[in-house]
Amino acid sequence: MSRIGKRPITIPAKVQVTIDGSQVKVKGPKGELSRMLPATVTIAQEGETLLVKRVDDSRTARQMHGLARTLVANMVDGVSQGFQRRLEIQGVGYRAAVQGRNLTLNVGYSHPVQIEPPEGIQLAVENNTNVIVSGFDKELVGNTAAKIRDVRPPEPYKGKGIRYSGEFVRRKAGKAGKK
Repeated sequence: MSRIGKRPITIPAKVQVTIDGSQVKVKGPKGELSRMLPATVTIAQEGETLLVKRVDDSRTARQMHGLARTLVANMVDGVSQGFQRRLEIQGVGYRAAVQGRNLTLNVGYSHPVQIEPPEGIQLAVENNTNVIVSGFDKELVGNTAAKIRDVRPPEPYKGKGIRYSGEFVRRKAGKAGKK
């Protein structure tokens, strides 16, 4: 039995869960999410908890058990509390700004890079060098943060670029000088 899959999911007070076969809809104060679960798992609501169970002991059912439970738990957490990813910009003259909903990055290119966030994602900037990506869909928050990071990933020689907050970048020594 999957250690993650057998743990129950507690439903907070302001969250409503609707189960229709393998379709799960979660509605809360931050928004509404829905997802189709694989056919190898079933979900049942018992009072204020959700239980994800697998149909049989096949290999795919065992693989999907923990995954399905985590996806539903992330949906419940997202609509109740939300998620956020923090990014740091390092480099001389590198900065970010929010104009309307769009994010403008000046990261060493000949032009500023404009990033338009998808629906349900909010972007904020602190001190011109810290970008905060927040929303209620964990997958969308992570993908948007990854797209922002891909504009200028951190390089190993000087460490310049956009990195996740707390990300460690392995540094390399430069080329050896003449003797």
